[in-house]
Amino acid sequence: MLNINKTQAGTTLTVALEGRLDTTTAPQLEGELRAAVKGIEELAFDLSQLDYISSAGLRVLLSAQKVMNRQGKMVIRNTKPEIMEIFDVTGFTDILNIE
Repeated sequence: MLNINKTQAGTTLTVALEGRLDTTTAPQLEGELRAAVKGIEELAFDLSQLDYISSAGLRVLLSAQKVMNRQGKMVIRNTKPEIMEIFDVTGFTDILNIE
C-alpha cells in the first residue's frame, strides 16, 4: 500500500510518500510522476512516512532524477534511517540529492 500526496507551489512539486514503495506500487508512482513533472523545476520527495523501498522503487526515483536533471532539480527529504541505509548500501546517496 502506498499513499502519494502531491502538493504544487508554482514550479515546485512536493511528493509525500506513505507506506511501501515496491514492485506493486512503483508503477503507480511512476505513472503519477510522468504526468505531474511537466513544467516542474524542483521536485521534492518527502519520505518521512515511507516505511520500505525496493529496487523497483529505487528505479522510479532514479528515472525521476534523470528527468529533473534536464529540467531543474530534485531533492529527497525526511528520510528514515532504515530507508537511508538502503540508499547507502545501493550507492544512491551518491546519485540522489538527499537532505
